[in-house]
Amino acid sequence: MAVQCSSSSDIWNKTWYPKGADHVNTDKPWYIVDATDKILGRLASTIAIHIRGKNLATYTPSVDMGAFVIVVAVSGKKRTQKLYRRHSGRPGGMKVETFDQLQQRIPERIIEHAVRGMLPKERLGRQLFNHLKVYAGPDHPHEAQKPIELPIRDEDTEATVNSSFRGMPSACSFSFPISSCFC
Repeated sequence: MAVQCSSSSDIWNKTWYPKGADHVNTDKPWYIVDATDKILGRLASTIAIHIRGKNLATYTPSVDMGAFVIVVAVSGKKRTQKLYRRHSGRPGGMKVETFDQLQQRIPERIIEHAVRGMLPKERLGRQLFNHLKVYAGPDHPHEAQKPIELPIRDEDTEATVNSSFRGMPSACSFSFPISSCFC
């Protein structure tokens, strides 16, 4: 006689989905990033990953699981090529600004624009964008949240990490003596 398993004890069909208490805004961590002399794309992608919550093991695409990120001391170097366009919706209403003009007028907008492009383009993306706080100077009003420093990788650190693995032998090149086999 075969034993039948009930559906309540089926361990294979249990999918974890975050509950309301798992993504409450009061429990989310706050990170701070110093944007001086950072590469814009790497900075924006790291910020978007932490705002979205993709760095967590409990990441769920349809739920706001990410953290809050504060960016201070915004600067930039893409002076000549980058153009920012916006349109008023009226005929002839296209406004085009260079990176330099936007940097002088509203320096925070550059990082906001880059991070917004890396977030989802729907209601969740608009909700996640509210987790980004960008300030032109080193001061910010979020000291009460006790933000943690968020490391951003640079070209220099990436070059040193890659160069340290150049002399290492690959895992396949090791040979084991025959006496170590359990035959």
